[in-house]
Amino acid sequence: MNLQWISRAKPLGCSLLWLAAVASLTSISIPNTGTAGDPLPAQNAKGSSAAGWFHRDLVGMEVGPTGAQFGHSDTNDTRFCSRFDGREIVRRCIAAHCQYVVIWARDGDFAYYASKLLMKAPGLGNRDPLREAVEEAHKHKLPIIAYCVVQQAGHFLDAHPEFEMRDPRGNRLGRFGLNSGYIDTMKQIVDEQLAYGIDGFHIDMLDQGFGPPYGCWCDTCRKLFDAEFGRPMPNGATWDDDWDRMLEFRYRSSQHFEQELCRYIKTGHPQVSVDFNYHGNPPFSFEVGQRPVQHAGNGDFNTGETGTWGFSALTVGLNAEFYRASTPGLPYQVAISRDARVYHNQTTRPLADLEWELFVLLSHGAFVTVVDKTAFDGSLDLVAYERIGDAFADALARRRQFGYPPLAEVGIYFSSRTRDWYGRENPARYFESFLGAHKAMVYDHIPWGVLLDENVSLDKLKLFPVVLLPNTVILSDNEVNLLRRYVSEGGNLIVTGLTGCGDSHGGMQKKSSLEPLSGVRFVSKLDSIDNWVRFPSSQPPTLRSRLAPDQRLDWPFLVKGPAMICEPTTATPVAELMKPYRTVRQQQGKEGTEWPMSAEAPVGPALLVNHLDRGTVLTFACSPDFAAASEHHILEARQLLRNAIRFLNPKPRVKIVAPATVETVVTDDPATRTLRVHLLGYNAPPQTMPERNRPYVLPALIEEAPMYRVAIELDRPIKDATAWNKTTSLNRRSQRLEATVEAIHEVLVLRY
Repeated sequence: MNLQWISRAKPLGCSLLWLAAVASLTSISIPNTGTAGDPLPAQNAKGSSAAGWFHRDLVGMEVGPTGAQFGHSDTNDTRFCSRFDGREIVRRCIAAHCQYVVIWARDGDFAYYASKLLMKAPGLGNRDPLREAVEEAHKHKLPIIAYCVVQQAGHFLDAHPEFEMRDPRGNRLGRFGLNSGYIDTMKQIVDEQLAYGIDGFHIDMLDQGFGPPYGCWCDTCRKLFDAEFGRPMPNGATWDDDWDRMLEFRYRSSQHFEQELCRYIKTGHPQVSVDFNYHGNPPFSFEVGQRPVQHAGNGDFNTGETGTWGFSALTVGLNAEFYRASTPGLPYQVAISRDARVYHNQTTRPLADLEWELFVLLSHGAFVTVVDKTAFDGSLDLVAYERIGDAFADALARRRQFGYPPLAEVGIYFSSRTRDWYGRENPARYFESFLGAHKAMVYDHIPWGVLLDENVSLDKLKLFPVVLLPNTVILSDNEVNLLRRYVSEGGNLIVTGLTGCGDSHGGMQKKSSLEPLSGVRFVSKLDSIDNWVRFPSSQPPTLRSRLAPDQRLDWPFLVKGPAMICEPTTATPVAELMKPYRTVRQQQGKEGTEWPMSAEAPVGPALLVNHLDRGTVLTFACSPDFAAASEHHILEARQLLRNAIRFLNPKPRVKIVAPATVETVVTDDPATRTLRVHLLGYNAPPQTMPERNRPYVLPALIEEAPMYRVAIELDRPIKDATAWNKTTSLNRRSQRLEATVEAIHEVLVLRY
C-alpha cells in the first residue's frame, strides 16, 4: 500500500474508518483560501477595525513565569511566582504600547489561576493572576489571550499515567498521548479559562516529541491504527510502506486534536480566537507530528516562533514567509524573545537588536509578539519594558507601511515529502539546500516567496517569474504535471542537486521524473558532496559568459552539496562538474571525507539549459543552494544562482543593489501604484568562539544602526520617492533611486 500522496489530496480530510474509531474527534472547517501572493487583510495595513483582534492589532506581548517550564518543579517553593501580578503586567504592557497581551494560564506544571483541575503555582497563595489581568485589561479594552500548554511532563501527567504515550514495549514516554482521552481534560481546562472572559487562546506544545521513539504505541493508538489501515503498527522507524502509514497516522492524530479542541471552543464561544504554536517549519521535521500546511490552518491564524537562538538571524524573514505560505490569505503571528540568548534567561537585548528583528517580521507582513519571561518570583524587568515600548511606539507610527502584498520574483519550493523521506532522521540533509536558496536570494536582494508542495497550484506557480526547486528529491506525478504546465506557459524553472531523482521513499530512481522537462538524463548520484564546477574557455561563449561567476573561466571552485552525473537529451550543457580527489586511505575507508579535497576530473556537465514551449528549465547537476548554507560557502557558488535567475528573467520589475548585510522586502499596492522597499540593516560586531561547540558561534547583539548606500532600479519611471527617516538622503533619476541610509529599518515609498 502506497500512501505517498494521501495528505496532499485531502490535507484536512480523514477516512470513514478513522471517524468511526474516533467519533468524538469531529473536524472543524477552517477557511484556508487565497494564494501565496495574497495581501494581508487591509485592516492590518491601514489600521481600521475588523472582527477579531488579530486582524486589527500589530504588536503585543506574551508574559509568563520562569522556573516551571520543564516540569516537576517543587510544589512547596512559595518564592516561585510570589510577585506574578496580572494587574501590573497589563499596566506595564499598556505603557509599552501593547495592543494585546498573552498571559500564562497553564504550563507543564502549574495553573496561574484558581483551577479546580490543575495544581496552582505555590507562590500565588489566594491570588489569581488571570482574573487580575482580565479585569484590568477590560478597563482599557485590551484583548487578553490565555497561554495554555498541551504537552510537558509535569505533575499532572504524573497523576494521570493513563494519558501517557508508550513505546513499543509499553514503557512510559513522559508525554501526553493525543489519542488517549486527554482531549476531554483539555476541554475542561479551557472551560475554566473561558469562564474568565478571555478574548482568545494561544495553545502551545502540540508536538509529539522532538526525538526517538517517533510514535505512541498505547492500546488506543494501536487500535486506531489497526482500524484505519487493517494491520498492526510497525515497532519503530522502518522507513517502508508501514512507516508511511505510521507517519500519516501521527499527522492525523495531531490534526484531529487541534481541530476538535478548536471546534469545542468555537461552539460555545465563536468570538474567542484560537491559535496553536506551530512546528511545521524548519528546523522541525516529521518527529513533531506536523506538516507545513496540514497543521497550520486549524485555528484562526498561524503562530510560529523565530529568533537567532534557534533559527539563525538570517531565517527570521524566512519563518514569516513560511507561515504566510502555509495559511494563504490569513494573518500570521510570529513570537520573538526579549532575552539576549533564549527564553528564560532574563537578559535584556539592546534596543537596536530588538528593533531589527521586530521590523524584519513586520516588513514581511506578520504581526509580532515579544515574549517576556519574568524573574523567578514573577517580578518584571522594567528596562525591558522600556525598550519594548520604544520599539512598539516606532512600529505603530509606521503601521501604514506594513501589510501590503509582497512583490516576489523567485518562488522557493519546499517539499514536505522530501523532508520526511529524503531527510528522514537527518532533516538538514534537505533543509541545507532550502535554507541556502533563501540565503542566496537575501544576500543578492532578489525578491522571493515560499511555495509549499501541500497547497501548490498552477496559479501559485504563475505568481513567480522563476520557480526554484532546491534539491527537491521527491516529486509526485501531480507536481511534475503542474511544473510542466508552468514552464510550457512561459514559466522559468531552476532545479538543483538530485531534484526529481528519488522515488516516493527517497531512494534513487533509474530515471529522473523531470527528464521530459529538463532534457537531462540522470545517470547516477555522485557519492561525494565536496564537488567542483569549472567553466572551460573552450566552450562556446553564448551561455558561458552569462552564467559564469564574474565570467571567470578555467577555474575550479567548490560547490559543496549533492550532485548527479547526467547527460543531456535535449538540453544544452554548460560548464563542467568535477569530482574531488580521494586519498588512498579515504578509498580504503580509513579516513573521513568531512573536509573538502581538491578537484580531480570532470564527470559530466554542471549546468544544462532546456527550452520547452514558452518557458525554460535550467538544471544544476550540483547544489549551489546547499553550498550557500554550508560551512564551506563561497560567494561564487551563490552567484551561480543569481546569474541563473538573471539569465532566465533579465528584466525584473525591481533590481536592488545593497550590502549583503541589508535585507530587502518589496511590497506592492497596485491601487495607488506604490512600491515599498523595506531596508533592514543588520549590524553586529565580530564575535569570539565559545568554549564548547566550536565553531558554532551566535552572532553578536546589534548595538547601533548601520550606515550604507542602496540603489533601486524599476522597469518603469519613478514618479515620486520618499523615505520614512529624515536622515535618509535620496537621489532620483528616471527609473533609478539612490539612497544613503543610517537606520535599522527604512522604508522607501516609490510611486510609479
